[in-house]
Amino acid sequence: MKLTILGCYAATPRTITNPTAQVLEIKSRLFLIDCGEGTQVQLRKNKIKFSKINHIFISHLHGDHLYGLIGTISTFSLLGRTTDLHIYGPKGIKELILLQLKLTESWTTYNLFFHELESKESEVIFEDKRVIVRTIPLKHRVYTNGYLFEEKPDERKLNVEAVQNYGIHIAYYQKIKNGSDITLDNGTVVENEKLTFDPVKPQSYAFCSDTVYHEDILPIIKNVDVLYHESTFLESEAALAQKTLHSTAKEAARIALKANVKQLVLGHYSTRYDGIERFKEEAQEIFPNVLLADDGLSFEF
Repeated sequence: MKLTILGCYAATPRTITNPTAQVLEIKSRLFLIDCGEGTQVQLRKNKIKFSKINHIFISHLHGDHLYGLIGTISTFSLLGRTTDLHIYGPKGIKELILLQLKLTESWTTYNLFFHELESKESEVIFEDKRVIVRTIPLKHRVYTNGYLFEEKPDERKLNVEAVQNYGIHIAYYQKIKNGSDITLDNGTVVENEKLTFDPVKPQSYAFCSDTVYHEDILPIIKNVDVLYHESTFLESEAALAQKTLHSTAKEAARIALKANVKQLVLGHYSTRYDGIERFKEEAQEIFPNVLLADDGLSFEF
């Protein structure tokens, strides 16, 4: 599982920082999460192929998470894209994008599918053979969702030596990898655990930005491998975080601790601060396993 941070700062873009956008590579799938201004430039800088992005997830309709989307969609067309593109986001995102395409007469060269979200309960919005994606309802000034990405378990790994010792025919190998026990010709039942090895444990990633401290998300993100949680402010601006419905680094750490996550990644920093190291210091007072997102960084888990 690889996470590439294209941008992780709040509000307006600067020459040295970019608003929220990131790419999650999981089970050979590339998902673009949020699409702040300048996202397509950051995709190029990080050498991420546009053609591999087929699903874009937008958390909410604030500009620092959205204003790069129309440009990205248009560039896909200029590059001759023909593959379908799916966009997931709050109700209204379809109207917003289609109006821009209409007025600029920039219709896409590919099919564009919108999956508009309204539910305030967690729901499955994408699923294939390898990955499942659920919403994480957040609490912000407008309707907002985080997203939980979970790998589906691999099939069990065949213990070739064991199946050969039992004289099991190759025709049963797939059934064994699917988890079935096997009955031999003499009636002996061989348990699957004797014929296979456990697969690699599936991984999970939760993206939570923007939100005030919100414990309602705990059951959804419990035990995830990696949690990205917004930390717009330091504790000295806790009152401002509450007023604007954002979180502090310490509040993000409290969520990580209570959800028993393995790794916390902080991001969505306010640009009022000179640096970001203090975010990690404050969070680690509560939760030890903290990484700082920053533009252009990649993490492999």
